[in-house]
Formats: sequence, structure tokens, C-alpha cells
Amino acid sequence: MASHESLGFRGLLVLLLHMALLTSPASGIGVNWGIQSTHPLPPSTVVRMLKDNGFQKVKLFDADATTLKALGKSGIQVMVGIPNDLLPTLANSVQAAQDWVAQNVSSHVSSDAVDIRYVAVGNEPFLGAYNGSYIGLTLPALENVQSALIKAGLAGQVKVTVPLNADVYQSSTSLPSGGDFRSDIRQLMLQIVKFLNDNGAPFTVNIYPFISLYNDANFPIDFAFFDGSSSAINDGERVYENVFDANHDTLVWALQKNGYGNLSIIVGEIGWPTDGDKNANPKYAQQFNQGFMSRVMAGKGTPMRSGPVDAYLFGLIDEDAKSIQPGNFERHWGLFYFDGQPKYPLRLGTTSSNGLVPAKDVRYMAKKWCVMSPSANLDDPQVGPSVSYACSHADCTSLGYATSCANLDPRGNISYAFNNYYQIFNQLDSACMFPDNLSVVTDIDPSVGDCRFTIMIQNLPAAQGTASSLRLNVLLFVSLLVFTLS
Repeated sequence: MASHESLGFRGLLVLLLHMALLTSPASGIGVNWGIQSTHPLPPSTVVRMLKDNGFQKVKLFDADATTLKALGKSGIQVMVGIPNDLLPTLANSVQAAQDWVAQNVSSHVSSDAVDIRYVAVGNEPFLGAYNGSYIGLTLPALENVQSALIKAGLAGQVKVTVPLNADVYQSSTSLPSGGDFRSDIRQLMLQIVKFLNDNGAPFTVNIYPFISLYNDANFPIDFAFFDGSSSAINDGERVYENVFDANHDTLVWALQKNGYGNLSIIVGEIGWPTDGDKNANPKYAQQFNQGFMSRVMAGKGTPMRSGPVDAYLFGLIDEDAKSIQPGNFERHWGLFYFDGQPKYPLRLGTTSSNGLVPAKDVRYMAKKWCVMSPSANLDDPQVGPSVSYACSHADCTSLGYATSCANLDPRGNISYAFNNYYQIFNQLDSACMFPDNLSVVTDIDPSVGDCRFTIMIQNLPAAQGTASSLRLNVLLFVSLLVFTLS
């Protein structure tokens, strides 16, 4: 390295700035990029979209090689994920952790120039739905991955963390100042927090005000947003006007009470869905996300942490193949629809644009839809089984009470189900051949108001996979009909 004297003032300034970037926490707004879609956009298209919108960080849920290669030399900082089903292997084998790091971190850093900053070990592993399956595995997996990063010489650049649901802490007083870790996992949480602190890693938490509203019909809706609330909470000298601040600072108090008041916090997921529930719609999503982004742009934190929040919006693109066990809204968290088109105006403060920049050069399938035949009878006994079958293999989460397609008449509901099935299976003729001539292909768009009858994007690898799936599904459908008629 050249001496400071030989660098000159301009060179010294550049050097100091470079050193500051290397040692300071990740800045800028991030976003979660999930790929549980029947027709995902090409990774190169998504990376271009990330850059066009000024996202400086991205959080992944796995270590998909194609995705990571596309992020190479992009200038985007990456949090790579380890799914929960790998925790047993990584917890029980140091060698397995070393192999995972070599394949999914080292190779991409060295060969593809991917700027990996974090490894997320598991995803919300202490959720009640898992019945404690990962309680004894998460910390050993964290330790083994950390050891593997040290051996690979990457521990200074790449930190390990574990994205946790906000239910790992609670308040004994219903105020943030009463915050502490959940009693049944408190000792484990303190071990994890100590591990993170010792290794210079952040505490990652997912905070969802929407879920507070979804789970409690009496939850004051204005308290979920950032516009001020008549339900404000006074906690000593601190005033909480929204549930995000109150939730976040409950964690801050839990850390502070246990001697880790300075541990950095990343909000791993925060957002609002646009469909699948009465409170999931573009208006509320725009209100919530713009309210949050306005705070981020202003550098405003929470009453306990006044500095800017380090956060990843959830999520980038809708995922029509996600599990809907938590609720039908799960497939509608995206800022963008499945095809990379923005859902609503949103200023991120990262570009000169006043809104989101859509994906470019997206190729669609032909402009044709599968609908209920005008000559078909609503009383046909095959209508029910056909719709049930279509929805079990497609995405009907936009149908139902107070959803985007809630105002369709019965024929519209049936057509929506048929079309979604037809599109997911790449507009194959056999995908619009429901029994008793119930269905027909049309070139007239049946969309009504906010209810979009989609046309899928072209995606040849996915198309080949879904074509073989369709052959199996046709056999299953025939079996279903035989059973119903017998």
C-alpha cells in the first residue's frame, strides 16, 4: 500500500472513504428476493430491476447458484440464506458446514465477485408451528457455519445471523420497556445473542404490523401505519404512535436488560401484502411502505434507537407457489407483480424516479385466456370438482371475501380458476379441456376492474417442468372424475 504522503489529498480522501465503507454497517434500503414462483423472471432481469430501483442490498432465502451468479459484479450486497431443512446437517457436522460455505459462499465470492455480507442460518426457526424442531439445532448450526467462514478466511467480510420472528421476545407490561425474551427459549436466546455479539454479527428480526392486524380483529388499524395514531402508547417519556416502533423497541429493551444494549439490529423483513385478505390491498400496502420508506429516507429511527433503521422490504416480487398455510396473502407480498410490473407508486429515495421502475424486456405468452364456456351450465355436476381441481394446482388466492376478485359473478369465479390453471401450465391446449366442455379459450381479456386475469411470462425451463407436471395432473384429474362419477 502506498504511503499517505505519496497519495496526495485527493487520493487520501478516496482511501479514507473506501476504508469507511469497509468498516461501516451496510447502508441503504434492502429487499427480499424469493423465487417460489411457477414462472420466475430470469435472474439477470431481476438484478437489472434491483439496480434500476436503487436497491443496494438483497436478502435471499437459499443459495441458488444461478441467482448468485447473476448478482456477481452488480454492486449489490447480498444476504444468502440457509433453509431450515439444512439445519440438522449443518448442526451435526463441521465438515458439512465447511462444504456448504465452500460451495455457496467462497466460490461465488472468488469466482463470481458476489458481494456476500451475511449468511442467514435458518429462517424463523423458533416459530410455534415447528413444535420446537429447530431449538436444539440453530445455535450449533450458527457455530459451525461461523467456524467454516473463519477457516475459509471470510469471517471478516461475511457475518452469520439468524432471521427470527418477533415472537421470540415479549413484554410483561404490554409496554416496550417490559421487553424480554420469551420465557421458554430465554436461555437459548441469550446464548445466541452472546454468539452474535462475540462475532460482530447483527440480531435479525422480522416485524410485520400486518400480522398484528390479521391476528386480532380489534387491533386499532391506524396503529399499524406511520401517520400518527389515536392509540398512541406512552412508555415513560417515550411515545409510540405505531406498532413497528413499539415492537422494535421491545427487542431493544430485551437486549439492553441482558447486557447487549449496543448490539446492532437488522429488520430482515417488513412489508404489507396486496391481496388475499380484507386488509391486504394496494392502498394499504402503499400507505405502509411509503410511510416506512419516508422514515428511512429521513434517517429516522425509533424512540430507543434514533439512528437510521437497517431494513429489507418484503418482498420484491409476488410468489405464486408459496405455501398459503399462514394465509392466502402469503403469495402477494411483492412490490411488483409476478412479471415485474409495479403494483402502486412508491418512492424509495434511491433514484430520480418518483415511482418504482418495472422489469425490462419481459416476454409474455400469447394473449389468450381459458374461461368457462358460454354454453356451459352452472348447475353442471362437474363444475365443483373442476374448480377445486384447478385451484389445488393453481393460485386462486385472489378469489374470496374482500380480495381483488371478490366482485366476480359465479361464472367469473369459475373462469378465473380455469385461466390461472391454464396459464400456469403454459397455455397448453390440454390445460383448457375441463370435462363436459366446461371451458373454452378466448382472445378477449376477461379482466374486470382490479381483478386481473393474468397471462404468464415465457419461461422455457419452467415450461418444460410444468409440461411434464401437467401430464401427471391430467392423469390425477381423470382419476378424480372417475371417483366422482362412481
